[in-house]
Amino acid sequence: MVGQGLRLAFAAVLVASAATKLAAPGSSAAALGTFGLRRPALRRAALAALIATELLLAAGVGAGLDAAAYAAAALMAAFAVALIVALRSGRAGAPCACFGSRSKVGWSGAGRNLALAMGFAALPLLPHSELSTDQWLGLGLGIALIACLGLAVAVLALAREVGMLRLRLGPASALEIESEGPPLGTRSAAIERFRPGAGAELALAVFVSADCAICQSLEPAIASLEREPFLAVASFDERADAGLWRELGVPGSPFAVALGLDGTVLAKGTFNSLAQLESVLATAEHRRAERSLQEETPA
Repeated sequence: MVGQGLRLAFAAVLVASAATKLAAPGSSAAALGTFGLRRPALRRAALAALIATELLLAAGVGAGLDAAAYAAAALMAAFAVALIVALRSGRAGAPCACFGSRSKVGWSGAGRNLALAMGFAALPLLPHSELSTDQWLGLGLGIALIACLGLAVAVLALAREVGMLRLRLGPASALEIESEGPPLGTRSAAIERFRPGAGAELALAVFVSADCAICQSLEPAIASLEREPFLAVASFDERADAGLWRELGVPGSPFAVALGLDGTVLAKGTFNSLAQLESVLATAEHRRAERSLQEETPA
């Protein structure tokens, strides 16, 4: 029974990992950007796959399946490698979503995952005690009840988060008006204000004002975008950068302009949430892809 108890304990670790991700799915998905997942849709899909994998492996480990234990060991080892790569890339302290959205990239997390990998790998070496039919039925019923409870908590957490998002975010897309801001498709000298990194693909100019309450509330969201390797971000104040405001015809704040690295204006719009700011980026990526396709297609 000691072996079965250890299997259930390790299965509980996987359930806890999945549950903490489900408790804050939006933040957990955003944290996956630390590992190079740039697009929000890709992050959400990866988070769903991770949660499903952890719950399936938890069921298999709890039932005593050696294959599930080895698969869980491989998953933990992969997590450890991902953290080590992130640490060597200078992303220490960034969110990692290992055990919920508050987990950070660090050597302690990498060590914990390596220890868990060794623990899962050792489970098949433990003696398999012969359980009676009644004991197996009781074990299965217990696992099923725990799974149902976890799903109920997850559904309530998701419903609450969706409701809060709908209340806070408003319309999902930024307001793009042709007559406001620089004309689409033209080259803007604002690109000269950026210092894009080696992996940058887009530049995002964010126009803010010191007396703008929405701008102040969005500062953490804008800062999170600055950590994206594919994106160069710069903020321009209404007073300090008044000349650029006039040159681009910025109607007010907060306002965003997404540029190609050659300075081409790809998207723009007034926004009041991170989701709307991301919609500017999504539109820019779509238009950039269309331009590349047109350039590659022979006339």
